Amino acid sequence: MRSTRVRLLGAWCAGLLLAGVSVVVGCRVADADGVTPVPQLLAFLPWLIVPTGAGILVTMLARWWTGLLWGVVVLGLLAWSVEPYGTGDEPGGPALARLRVLTSNVEFGWATDALIPVVRREQPDIVFVQECEYTCQAAVRRQLGDAYPYRQAVPGDSSVGSIILSRFPLTAAGTIPGEMGMPGAVADVDGQAVRLQLAHPKPPLPGQVTVWKRELGRLRDFAAARRDDGPLILAGDFNASQDHAVFRRILHTGLRDAARLAGDDREPSWPSRTTPAFGAQIDHVLVSKQFAASDARFLRLAGTDHRALLVNITLHQG
Repeated sequence: MRSTRVRLLGAWCAGLLLAGVSVVVGCRVADADGVTPVPQLLAFLPWLIVPTGAGILVTMLARWWTGLLWGVVVLGLLAWSVEPYGTGDEPGGPALARLRVLTSNVEFGWATDALIPVVRREQPDIVFVQECEYTCQAAVRRQLGDAYPYRQAVPGDSSVGSIILSRFPLTAAGTIPGEMGMPGAVADVDGQAVRLQLAHPKPPLPGQVTVWKRELGRLRDFAAARRDDGPLILAGDFNASQDHAVFRRILHTGLRDAARLAGDDREPSWPSRTTPAFGAQIDHVLVSKQFAASDARFLRLAGTDHRALLVNITLHQG
């Protein structure tokens, strides 16, 4: 009798684990982000293998064979879901320019002092900085102004401010509306016009999921409208991973993730305290079909919960 009660309790525990994972995996398979807490859990989709495995183990101990089949199906769908997204075709034209691009969320400007020596050491050609408030913007202008004489910024306090730094001449372009600054510019890269756009939508916090979806939708609409308008680099803190449907829809416009092209599709960028052992890749450099990528590195900066992303990309004719 006691053994029966223990098996029944085990079956209930396994059922709760598998039900929770099934909701998240079901949304991933259905290409939907759902409502809280699904968007938050989707960011950590690969780690749902742990509760799934625990659920399967408990079903075996409880001799609940229907639950075991359920767990195996969920595990199979989860394994299929975490496969990296496609890279698309490599550009076929001759190489026109080689660029280094850095994107970094400096968390309310707290990591500004850590970012500046990294920029000096790595010497990227274009730098996208999110959450660069007034003090941060003043510091990068003062200390990096000689190396990066061209800048486009949205001034703001706290998380609102953002700035693009460039070695190449910049022409101002329209910003994308959002609660945090997302400036744009056109860079003259050795005579080639390259559209630059900083991305920083709101995070999917409880109560803000609708805003998160709307702002990522604006990024998708921007990318779709420019699909045939020449080279484009869309970079920043997207607050979304490849397991979010709203992020994949941006990729469906023809953009490709440079980290994925370089073979680092699952390297986490946030939260920095637990990376690389645990986290989500929510900082991205997306490039249009004219670009190839050969290397990507995630750099730890003191003072921010994001790792910076540095990528080497090549602009091709075509």
